[in-house]
Amino acid sequence: MSDAFVDPYTRDYVLPAFEGAELVRDLRPGLLNAAYIRIATPLGSWWADRSIGSRLHELQREKDLPRVGILAKQYAEQALQPMVVDGRVSRMTVTTVQPRDGRLLLSVELVDAAGEEHGFDYIVKVA
Repeated sequence: MSDAFVDPYTRDYVLPAFEGAELVRDLRPGLLNAAYIRIATPLGSWWADRSIGSRLHELQREKDLPRVGILAKQYAEQALQPMVVDGRVSRMTVTTVQPRDGRLLLSVELVDAAGEEHGFDYIVKVA
């Protein structure tokens, strides 16, 4: 059995598809899974690699001010930068939207090494 991925939209596990007896592995969920884990995991808390994760969890007690959007963008970019360095991602774009309702919306767009675009949205709770 192959590993399951975390779907960044539903935040649930998704098992890979089988066609006949062959496992069909789509690399897109693998890239999104790696990006999602880097965004959603508090920096330093993952047992296998303390360098994986982001500082976004630190914003949960921050007031919903414009500077929090700037910090969220910076924290997300820092978390994803190792994927650019190792060549899995050729370009990344992180944008933020603050509807001023206690949440901050991060939109993550990635371009993989083959030039295909992938993306997901992530909600950061703020006070």
